[in-house]
Amino acid sequence: MDSTLTKDLLLIFTRNPEAGKVKKRLAATIGNEAALNIYLHLLAHTAKITRELHAEKWVFYSEEIPQEDIWDKDIFSKKLQQGSDLGERMENAFRSGFEAGFRNIIIIGSDLYDLSKEDLEMAFLELQQAEAVIGPAKDGGYYLLGLKSLSSKIFKKKNWGGSSVFTSTLTDLKNHKLTQLEPRNDIDRFEDLQQHPDLLKLISTKDEEQLF
Repeated sequence: MDSTLTKDLLLIFTRNPEAGKVKKRLAATIGNEAALNIYLHLLAHTAKITRELHAEKWVFYSEEIPQEDIWDKDIFSKKLQQGSDLGERMENAFRSGFEAGFRNIIIIGSDLYDLSKEDLEMAFLELQQAEAVIGPAKDGGYYLLGLKSLSSKIFKKKNWGGSSVFTSTLTDLKNHKLTQLEPRNDIDRFEDLQQHPDLLKLISTKDEEQLF
């Protein structure tokens, strides 16, 4: 890696936006098209808060790498997720970053509406002093994970999407100097959506009639 580049790397995991393949738990309530609209809005939010972050930024797509989308190729390096499950895909992404010479690597998803640029700056700052940093999600997972070195067991034997991911990851990190961030809530269910009136406005009148 060019020594003039930052030592910080942000990994952004995203799904290719396609109706019926994103926000499935939310779609079960509001429908596929409405869930896609919400997801597109969340993608735009994530791109906005990360584009000026002082770190290298790699976006990892779930299915294929599009030529043109909201992720400016002059700002975000585009890559494809590799692995049979989420844990393996995240581990491979971290490994690629460390092999490229980065020292502080943080991974996030692309659908946390409560996340800000300042949150990410604080996470990188904390990672300078700690060996790992983690942001617990209110559903039992985590919305952010930062590492200074690769620990494969963190990504294995997890029920991804289940309520035990955060606690089991803490167990894996018990011998690390760890910093925990404030809990945050992602948008997975209609109840999560109700906390954000501006997102609710994205649901069409037709969709609303099916809900109420």
